[in-house]
Amino acid sequence: MSGESSGLRYEPACAADFEALATIRIAAMRESLERIGRFDAVRARDRLAASWVPALTRHIVSDGERVGFFMLRRADHALVLQHLYLVPAVQGRGIGSAVMKSLIGESVRSGLPLRVTALRDSPANAFYLRHGFVRCHSEEFDVDYVRAPDACDQASSSR
Repeated sequence: MSGESSGLRYEPACAADFEALATIRIAAMRESLERIGRFDAVRARDRLAASWVPALTRHIVSDGERVGFFMLRRADHALVLQHLYLVPAVQGRGIGSAVMKSLIGESVRSGLPLRVTALRDSPANAFYLRHGFVRCHSEEFDVDYVRAPDACDQASSSR
């Protein structure tokens, strides 16, 4: 997967990167978690530790600076975007959309749907809907989405 065309680079993560990535995750999710009364930095760190696989994780690098990360894994009959976080200072600048375009491209090339879960009431929900994801399940705090590899790209059509 390459983000070079969008001016981004994706660099492999390693086990030594965990604390830096946990810091990004906590910063990115803090406002949304506070909104629903669930912010707990220790729990946010522990949830990342429980699911994080360094070999499947890529740093998002923009202008030479690490500004976020994502983790994409292949599961039975789907690609699962388990983590996608940007530092708050770069959110809203199109970096997330550029990363998503790359991930959608991977889904199309593999012929597999792309799945993701978002925190209820988080701005991420609107982000995923804009990129052609469809809500398929929800629980108390999480909403699951899926995007077929041949879905039309809502992000392009909504501009």
